[in-house]
Amino acid sequence: MACRLLRLVLLSLVTSLVCSCGYYSFSPGSASHIKTVAIPVFEDRTAEFGIREQLTEALVQEFTRDNTLRIAERHSADSVLEGVIVAVDDRAGPYDKQEMVQELKVYITVDVRYFDLKKNQEVWKDRLTQWGAYDPNAGGTSARQEGINEAIRKLVTEILNRTVSGW
Repeated sequence: MACRLLRLVLLSLVTSLVCSCGYYSFSPGSASHIKTVAIPVFEDRTAEFGIREQLTEALVQEFTRDNTLRIAERHSADSVLEGVIVAVDDRAGPYDKQEMVQELKVYITVDVRYFDLKKNQEVWKDRLTQWGAYDPNAGGTSARQEGINEAIRKLVTEILNRTVSGW
């Protein structure tokens, strides 16, 4: 009787373990076929020197760090992330009592498109704008570069999140 009860308990345990262990994936069914992404150098329609290389390199590094999608060459990739830098603008922030600008913000606007090469369809497309602040009285171009770096970090985070969200 005790042996029969033990078998019944073991059978119940095995059955509950088998039923509770199912396949789980972070990838949605519709995008599970996408494993790699190509990120060609973004086009730049501004006069800002070197910003397209800086933005593209930051994207490649962030996608590599995230590791949801592997970076690949376009001819072998499942998807492609393309972009055009359409504007880089400096705008004045608050003024002090002497009517001097205390802070400037550099805004970067980018048209981005993420395309599924396997299904030959657009996944998302949008115009994104982010900014970085800097002190115009501290360091000239190096201070402005810090503002550009901040704007690029924000753009990269937004682009990565839009691309891999729901995975």
